Amino acid sequence: MFSLCALWFLLNVCDKIHNFLDKDFYKLYNDCCMKGKKRRIKVLFKIGFLYHKSAFDPLIRIFEKDNTYDVRLSCKEEKEKYLWIFIHSLEKQMLKRFKKEGHNVTLSESGFDVVFTGDTVTNPGKLGRTIICFVNHGSGIKNIMYRNLARDKKTKYMIFVEGDYREKKLHEKNCLGISRVFKVGMPKLDPLFNSDKFNRESILRSLHLDCKKKTVLYAPTYKPTSIFALKDSLFRYTKCYNLLIKLHPYSWFGRYAPHRHHRIFENMVRNFSHAVLLPKEAYSILPYLFVADTMITEASSTMFEFLATGKTGIIYNLNSEKLRHSDGSPILDEDNRTFLKDVFVHFSEPEKIGDAIEDALTIDTAREKRKELMRKELFYALDGNASLRVKKIIEKLLKDNDARNNPA
Repeated sequence: MFSLCALWFLLNVCDKIHNFLDKDFYKLYNDCCMKGKKRRIKVLFKIGFLYHKSAFDPLIRIFEKDNTYDVRLSCKEEKEKYLWIFIHSLEKQMLKRFKKEGHNVTLSESGFDVVFTGDTVTNPGKLGRTIICFVNHGSGIKNIMYRNLARDKKTKYMIFVEGDYREKKLHEKNCLGISRVFKVGMPKLDPLFNSDKFNRESILRSLHLDCKKKTVLYAPTYKPTSIFALKDSLFRYTKCYNLLIKLHPYSWFGRYAPHRHHRIFENMVRNFSHAVLLPKEAYSILPYLFVADTMITEASSTMFEFLATGKTGIIYNLNSEKLRHSDGSPILDEDNRTFLKDVFVHFSEPEKIGDAIEDALTIDTAREKRKELMRKELFYALDGNASLRVKKIIEKLLKDNDARNNPA
């Protein structure tokens, strides 16, 4: 145990030295490059966790294509817990990955004109006087977005939301403070609607699955989760389908959910050739939303994203009254037993999962009409141009001095 503690201490000391030496490198580099040149607008994508990046990918692409902007990526929150007590930062690994993908990265998060974040910022003062753009990584029916904003009313966020539903909720919760809201759609989903990026057969073949079968996607959240209730029935009643399992990233790293989440499925997929557990490195769910004919979840924000595809999803009912945070406030803002009741299939007994799948795969004309109405309520537009709308708004905000957050 002493050797493990010494190793953990050494790793953390090395990280701190590295950060100290490099913290001003970006500023010095930028100053040198800008001598005699027109200053470029500095944009930071503050990617707290790798899975947040899928919400930013379309935005990163359009800003990187515009030479007006100097775009950098950071990733400070990704950490792994091991041996129950040690927490190790994965920042270096994430930045190395981003660089390999062709992005510019930074250790410093201060001195930027625009900062994109997928969540509220823990210490906004460190960002300096900047435009903080909140593009939520995915809130669905959870209460966390409203709770965090209510605690941070003195920080000015430019909040980009997917549609009327979210805008209405933000006002109802009285959590905005001095922030502003803009309806744009969901940038994350742009690739599903503006490109031919995804090919069903190619994706299924790469996973060694049968292209002739219907595909069921299981996408549970980490809390509250259906993993323990559905793990056995899920495999038993999907044998005539392809089964894709996409866990929430927190289910992999042991910090906010036990390692047991992923170990359950790592063991079970060995005995079922029709099932694939998608690796933790597969941070984007978009390819799997594309190939899935239906999707099962309980409270994941992916229920919104799957509805956007126009297909019928399945919701496993939870006892929402019992789901509470430590302070007594509800985890879910909507009762998942009734939310999307008329457009998705709901079930309460694990043994009914087969019937739920069959129902979801059956065309119901009345349900299709209700589904289209709900899509219009949740999404401002599903045209593949949400990212462009965000960029146009940013260009206006850069001329608005009052749009910048003024840290105390």
